Amino acid sequence: MQKALFGDSSTDAEPIVMSLYAEYYDLIWQGLKRHEFRRRFLSGTPTTWFVYLNAPVSRLCAVIDLGPAIVDTPEKVAAIAERTRVGNGASVLEYVQDLEQAYAIPILSVREYKGLSADDLRDQLGSWHPPQSYMRLRNPGNLDMLRICEKLIAEDPLRQVTVHHP
Repeated sequence: MQKALFGDSSTDAEPIVMSLYAEYYDLIWQGLKRHEFRRRFLSGTPTTWFVYLNAPVSRLCAVIDLGPAIVDTPEKVAAIAERTRVGNGASVLEYVQDLEQAYAIPILSVREYKGLSADDLRDQLGSWHPPQSYMRLRNPGNLDMLRICEKLIAEDPLRQVTVHHP
């Protein structure tokens, strides 16, 4: 995993931190969520997503490997959501309908760790505010967070799953 975080190859996954609500995280573990839907995201690259679960959990606790984003019209992205979980397409369409293009990002695998609380992150970083969109960890201003994420994955995961796409 270190190579994916620090490697120079263009084939390496891009490490990011993104926030997620616990209810959606639970759906992944239940096998009911196989894509992450976003209004904006990286195109054409696999991504290593360090998951910060929003309040009330407030914890950096998982890593999700993402395939390259499917970039398409809001209607086609909503159709992906509907195929995965009946009834979900309408809420995804509502979320992205004002855009020219939206993102459906395939979830490939998930690993959960003990993690770090928001207080732990503030103690180590001096301040911590979860990203509204996503934080690219290779950016020079985010290298301390990258090191924290590397320490997170140095431990054995508490649980893990591979997500299957029919």
